[in-house]
Amino acid sequence: MSVRILLVDDSLTFVGAVRQFLAMLPGTEVIGESNDGKDALLKASALSPDLVLLDVSMPGMGGLEVARTMRTWPKSPEVVFLSMHEAAAYQSVADELGALAFINKADFVVRLLPIIDKMIGKQTHTV
Repeated sequence: MSVRILLVDDSLTFVGAVRQFLAMLPGTEVIGESNDGKDALLKASALSPDLVLLDVSMPGMGGLEVARTMRTWPKSPEVVFLSMHEAAAYQSVADELGALAFINKADFVVRLLPIIDKMIGKQTHTV
């Protein structure tokens, strides 16, 4: 079984980089991509990902609002927020929303690996 991931970011370049990184990791599957919050909610509802990698700042509906909405769902996916900003306010909101992490995009490879490993480990123990 693999961790099913939805990528949500308005930067197509960053989405491409994350997709390439995840393609190299056994046990992960990118099941969808979105470039805005409203589309992200539609795709998350339709695809039921295990994990949503979610940009905090996007035009229109931002990542925090997307996560707030998903938290009301009966089976909401895990969320990792990604941002170029290190704002403490974002970190505290991410904690309030039950996010697994708030990661600066510059550190996403190093910080995301342990999270993915932990999720893969949980799946293999529950099968």
